[in-house]
Amino acid sequence: MQGLLIAEDDVICRKTMADLFIEAGYNVMVTTSAANALYGIIKKTAQVVILSSQFDELTASELIPLLRQCNRDLTIILVSDDLPLPSIRRARRAGIFYHALKPANQEDREEIRQAVQCAFRTRSH
Repeated sequence: MQGLLIAEDDVICRKTMADLFIEAGYNVMVTTSAANALYGIIKKTAQVVILSSQFDELTASELIPLLRQCNRDLTIILVSDDLPLPSIRRARRAGIFYHALKPANQEDREEIRQAVQCAFRTRSH
């Protein structure tokens, strides 16, 4: 089963993405805790992570290296509203797969859906 972990503090955004991916047939786990995110990654129940730029009082730049240490094969999609370009560059160097805006409308939801679909396809190759 394709395990997708949504690590997002924003309740509305988290629910929107969870509903979208549950409908698409993914095994979706959601969390607001960095400890739970790390647990899901260590147990390899999550192959793809959607990570917000600020999560559980940690920045993505702080959390991405930890996630990578737990599972080098992990695919990370960073989701944010207004992340400065230097922060995005740091996240890319740390190994994110994709950066997307938080899904505020149908186009944004389609973008994140396609990014997740591509992430799983890339993993299987």
